[in-house]
Amino acid sequence: MKQLANVLYILTEGSYLHCENGTVCVKVGGKDKVRIPAHTIESIICLCNTTVSTPFIGFCGEQGIALSFHSDTGRFYGRIYGPVNGNVLLRSEQYRWIGTPQATEVVRHIVQAKLYNSRNVLLKAARGTEEASAAQLRGAAETIAAQGAQLTGAETIDSIRGIEGAAATAYFRVFDAMCKVDDPEMRFEKRTRRPPENRVNALLSFVYMLLKNEMQSALEAVGIDPAAGYLHTLRPGRPSMALDLMEELRAPLCDRFVIALLNRGQIKCAGFEHTGNEFRLSDQARRLVISEWQQRKKETITHPFLKEKIPIGLIPYCQAMLLARHLRGDLAQYPPYLWR
Repeated sequence: MKQLANVLYILTEGSYLHCENGTVCVKVGGKDKVRIPAHTIESIICLCNTTVSTPFIGFCGEQGIALSFHSDTGRFYGRIYGPVNGNVLLRSEQYRWIGTPQATEVVRHIVQAKLYNSRNVLLKAARGTEEASAAQLRGAAETIAAQGAQLTGAETIDSIRGIEGAAATAYFRVFDAMCKVDDPEMRFEKRTRRPPENRVNALLSFVYMLLKNEMQSALEAVGIDPAAGYLHTLRPGRPSMALDLMEELRAPLCDRFVIALLNRGQIKCAGFEHTGNEFRLSDQARRLVISEWQQRKKETITHPFLKEKIPIGLIPYCQAMLLARHLRGDLAQYPPYLWR
């Protein structure tokens, strides 16, 4: 089993990255701030204006370290990585499945797991809240279960998308009922993305970005093309397959994490900046979120299909590995991640 490696997040404006004696070095204002052995790093995510040396880019490629660049809100700019892992036959099969019944079955299993996990998150939250909110959460869970029952008869990916969309609407309609926050400025209200129109949406989008990068790295590690997905439409520069496999993990990994940060009072109204109609996390809040995210990844669970204890941070890799096995014909169907 793959070992859980570190993700290095660069958050300080004006950082300069270079390599020296097998280590990744970070300078700020001409002074060394961090030195980390390269073999302990899986990827580097730059969330600010960052300068890298040309030899450093080559070094990352040789070491298999993915280097990506984003805005401070997490908007993706670009990604650099070394030679493609895996073999051409695996990717050829992945591409061949696009638009076929095999892809439809993969999508069906992904969305079934998403609805199952979303429903369980709602029911778990309902057990720890007042009756009025609990009734809302249970009602939404029943709606999602009813939507899930329709997946068996859905024959096309478009029809599965429609079911997923209706279930997502029911789920997000009661999101505020899971958040025990009195501050009216910290209401979720509805899902908005580009841009996030309130603080909770900004926090959700940031955490989803963290998971998307880890899922993309996991797919690359097993040799699957992150861009060639089945559920999300194909677009240049869009990691559609990473977004596909994220769907089953959003509620148990991201949403529960965000709700915990809010309910524990770790992220408050003051942790956001407001520019125009867009909210974003402050630098201090981003550091806190990333620190908590890294700690959360170290916690262990028993994988429901593999029956092995693994760190939570390896779930994306395990799902990518299982999809690769399915594409190769080693598994009769793709086993999605079911959170219990």
